[in-house]
Amino acid sequence: MKERKYTKVYTELAIYFALLLSLFLISNTVWAGDQSLGGVASQVRSSMGDVAALLTAMAYVAGIGFAMMGLFKLKAHKDNPTQVPLGQPLTLLVISAGLVFLPSLIKTAGTTIWGDSKIATGTTGGTHNNADFIQSNPTP
Repeated sequence: MKERKYTKVYTELAIYFALLLSLFLISNTVWAGDQSLGGVASQVRSSMGDVAALLTAMAYVAGIGFAMMGLFKLKAHKDNPTQVPLGQPLTLLVISAGLVFLPSLIKTAGTTIWGDSKIATGTTGGTHNNADFIQSNPTP
């Protein structure tokens, strides 16, 4: 009984220190450069390309993981069809296809909506030029 109590206390303490360390590291990178609000906004804007690349990589990895789970569930359905319905592996395979093609769909949807490659940059995190867009599409 005492071992569980100590284990719980140690786990909570480890989580607390990990959270404290991560907050320290995050605050150091965000606020290190410029102390003005504009500087912080510029820092966040410049890091959006990295966030887009991270989301793209996560989509690919999750898509491959869902495909593997779908194939394993398909084999489980073959071995025992009464326990594993066919809809489960098929759903996992459809989700995996959606996740693998998500990055290309984002760029295509952006180009469809805005129609200009300067605005619809996709997951590369590039910047767009609003001045060129406004000059090419004047309001009546």
